[in-house]
Amino acid sequence: MSEYILNMFPANEQERTEFEALMPNAVWEYPRRSTVTREQLERATVIMGTPKPEDLVHAKNLRWLQSLWMGVDEYVAEGVLPDTVTITACAGAYRQSVSEHMLATLLAMCRNLPQVRDNQRAHKWVDFKKMRTICGATVLVVGAGTIGGDFARLCKALGAHTVGLKRTVTGPIDGFDQLDTMDALDHWLPHADVVALIVPHTAETVHLMDRRRLALMKPDAMLVSDGRGSVLDQDALADLMQQGHLWGAALDVTVPEPLNADSPLWDIPNLLLTPHLAGGIRLEVSRKNAVTFAHSNFRRYAAGQPLQAVARAGVVR
Repeated sequence: MSEYILNMFPANEQERTEFEALMPNAVWEYPRRSTVTREQLERATVIMGTPKPEDLVHAKNLRWLQSLWMGVDEYVAEGVLPDTVTITACAGAYRQSVSEHMLATLLAMCRNLPQVRDNQRAHKWVDFKKMRTICGATVLVVGAGTIGGDFARLCKALGAHTVGLKRTVTGPIDGFDQLDTMDALDHWLPHADVVALIVPHTAETVHLMDRRRLALMKPDAMLVSDGRGSVLDQDALADLMQQGHLWGAALDVTVPEPLNADSPLWDIPNLLLTPHLAGGIRLEVSRKNAVTFAHSNFRRYAAGQPLQAVARAGVVR
């Protein structure tokens, strides 16, 4: 079967030409997520981008889906695509954007900026007598991957002591003073001034930070969550923070998204909510990183080489 490729990546004309040069005999189409047709989906052997999961029922000839995002939960979910389809994430594209956002929200908490903005809106001039610094603080990064490492480097540059947790530790990672395995989480929580969550959604990470573990954190610790909302027991967090536990929290991810209007998280003064905007194509560097990664992976595909960032390998039948 000849290749029919739907490329939904945000590539410019020059970048599209470079893609096509990798497989000049293929048919290349560049639809938007909102305009892709059933006929295009039925013919596609490769899709690059973020098609609607419910539309993929028509992709009967699909061999490979290269997502625009790092998280591919919606595509690997049961029933979305047959197990013959290989699914790859877009690794590393958003590391700068997400790590900088994490640092920005952390510093905002340190200086009480969410409450200051609330007071501005209420026309109140209030002097907060206490502030925080991450200089000398212990920053625990739960999920010591590329984004976690970049965030750790930013914190370390400001004088923090950084500890990273991951499933297996095979050697040092730049940005971390110490590394440990995920099963040491309970040990580190009472010692951390900052807990940053940057883990994917898996069966093992759902409510990883439950009420018991949130209670293990220092009463004046700060929580940053930018991986997946499912990692956190939001009801427990709201309840504990309403009782005065934690200096503050910053959440860029929630369950569901958008967050329910009646969620108690909206009304906690020292909790900063952002609508899942840490990553995405909001910086030009992120767009370029995403296109470059997809181009590199397609080069591998065209050459019959193993793909990178495989979230699910297709089963050959």
